Amino acid sequence: MDGWVLVRFAHVTGAALWVGGQLALSLVILPLARRMLTPEARGRFVQQAGRRFGLLTAAVFLPVQLTTGVAMAWHKGVTWAALAEPGYGRILAAKLALFTAVMVAAGLHGWAHARSRTELARALAVTSLIGSLGVVLLATALPAT
Repeated sequence: MDGWVLVRFAHVTGAALWVGGQLALSLVILPLARRMLTPEARGRFVQQAGRRFGLLTAAVFLPVQLTTGVAMAWHKGVTWAALAEPGYGRILAAKLALFTAVMVAAGLHGWAHARSRTELARALAVTSLIGSLGVVLLATALPAT
């Protein structure tokens, strides 16, 4: 088996787990917490769940995505100039720009939540989730390495 298959597998699996985690938190865990826990318990739970997901993102998902993404781009011979070329280059550039926007939205979500700006935090979480789905869709449009 080619080693690049494993690199791509790690990249795709990391992205799927991260987006899956966002979906699980947003669609399953947090709605249940809102219904089943007292406001005080819910606040602590949401804070701890968010902190844990943020730490996993910073310690595992982000390094895996960046390392494997850069390695695959290097393997494909991608240069900064190639990002402006039609096809692979432009799709990759769009994916990178959207990924950056998602990371900024996710970071701002954590900041807004810590400042008790609930509506802003929720809007940023939804923005990050939708953007993450867009990143995955753009990634599927890229040819295999």
